[in-house]
Amino acid sequence: MPADDRLIVALDVPNVVQALDLVDRIGDAASFYKIGLGMLTGGGLALANELKQERGLRVFLDMKFFDIGATVEAAVRGIARYDLDFLTVHGDPQVVRAAAEGRKGSATKILAVTVLTSLDRADLDANLIQPGDLSQITVERAARAFAAGADGVITSPREAAAIRAMPESAGKLIVTPGIRPAGAEKGDQKRIATPASAIADGADHIVVGRPIWQAADPRTAAQAVIAELPARR
Repeated sequence: MPADDRLIVALDVPNVVQALDLVDRIGDAASFYKIGLGMLTGGGLALANELKQERGLRVFLDMKFFDIGATVEAAVRGIARYDLDFLTVHGDPQVVRAAAEGRKGSATKILAVTVLTSLDRADLDANLIQPGDLSQITVERAARAFAAGADGVITSPREAAAIRAMPESAGKLIVTPGIRPAGAEKGDQKRIATPASAIADGADHIVVGRPIWQAADPRTAAQAVIAELPARR
């Protein structure tokens, strides 16, 4: 039976050697992997290419691009040559529009980051983000990202249901980090949920990192996360 690709395993380890070892240890318990910015200088693009082209796995490149339009467009155009599955940019409309232009002719999906799951209202205040309820701001950023051409959004599981309920979300992807299986440590995340509740609230994919790669048996840990997921509709 193929692995449930609703689970995306975050390869938040220092280098390619450790990442490939982790993928080998997980084996057929997972088929979708996230490579983040922390891996970039450790051979992240080469790793992404090997997982996608040589191993036939799905790859989510989590770069969270944020720059002037021309730079974002050029960066996305370069990444799109790798034929990866997902690529993240910040959800500001001008950034999303540039990314959508850069990926033209590619199957890579552009996912817009709404509000990082490590942030709360106090963090937004410190960053001079407009006043208001964090969840409402997240939902509004999602709507604007969809209008700008995003294929989906990255959002905390707490906002997944509200975003899924929007007419604008029809046919769009919702990917939720900040997922912690029952009994797992919260870590540096502030807006978290269990795998089951995130999927039930409308997420298409969940991202799980430390509870899997820090486990003594990552394969068993990945299987345990999948076991928590509700049946596909």
